[in-house]
Amino acid sequence: MITVTDKAKTRIEAIMKDEQYDGNYFVRVAVESGGCSGLSYKLNFDNEEKKGDQFFEDKGVKICLDIKSFLYLAGTELDYSDGLDGKGFEFHNPNASRTCACGESFSV
Repeated sequence: MITVTDKAKTRIEAIMKDEQYDGNYFVRVAVESGGCSGLSYKLNFDNEEKKGDQFFEDKGVKICLDIKSFLYLAGTELDYSDGLDGKGFEFHNPNASRTCACGESFSV
């Protein structure tokens, strides 16, 4: 399961409103090969379910992961930062043994 902070929820809702996504859209989170630490996070909005998708909901935000990504992301918290160090979504992943300085990639 992935949890969502209040800041992440607020930002997701703002994006969905700005992009005029209807109630059929959800947040798709995935892990891909790449990045300076070996694996990288991918986040986008989708409205098409794929075979093997795992769905979770936290604070009213519907989140989807494929089964491979679920194995890497179980227990992860999705946050949003709007501070001086940069704006964007952040993943607090308890499964990551190492992360890169930018926080966009990790290894287990």
